[in-house]
Amino acid sequence: MHAYLLTGQGISDYGPAVSKLANKLKAKILEFPLKKIEDVRNLNNLLRLSFDKPTLIYCNNIHDAGEEALNAFLKNLEEPQENIFFALTSTSPRRVLPTIVSRCQIVRIKSGDSEPMDQNIEEIQTFFKMTTGEKLFYIDKIKDRARAIEFAENMVNFMHRSLHENGLKYDVGLKNIDLALKTLSRLKGNGNVNLQLSNFVINYLN
Repeated sequence: MHAYLLTGQGISDYGPAVSKLANKLKAKILEFPLKKIEDVRNLNNLLRLSFDKPTLIYCNNIHDAGEEALNAFLKNLEEPQENIFFALTSTSPRRVLPTIVSRCQIVRIKSGDSEPMDQNIEEIQTFFKMTTGEKLFYIDKIKDRARAIEFAENMVNFMHRSLHENGLKYDVGLKNIDLALKTLSRLKGNGNVNLQLSNFVINYLN
């Protein structure tokens, strides 16, 4: 993965989390403001250069960028460049364009210590390895609508990344993503939580 979306409520400084990510990637940090289309053009000019060492480009509060700028920036996520990584930050994935979110690994930050945690990624990975019966038992414990919506969003994001990363069973992957998006839409439309999640599990194609 070459792009990360660091997100968390009440985080005033993402610096420690970005530094920890940079250390993990063995990359130097290059902070780059991304608000307007002109900023994206300047970034593209920079990326035309050759980077011989891993570099983490840090764009804070990506949700403040205009839609035109984000659409122009998207190409950088779709066409990874050698030795270039991106760290984007936002208070919530819901504030960022879905096309951006789907190409990033979401890293949740705990308020107070700015330490990244990947429980949501691990949860979805574990969920998709379960049998159908185990999945039904697992989602039966999800009663809260907000929790169900977050779970469905994480499924959509994970499935998008998996599709772009390996391309295996591409047609099946697209159908499953469509199923997950419909589940998410129905949950947001006040559909019954257990019914919608159960419907997803039953109709999911392995």
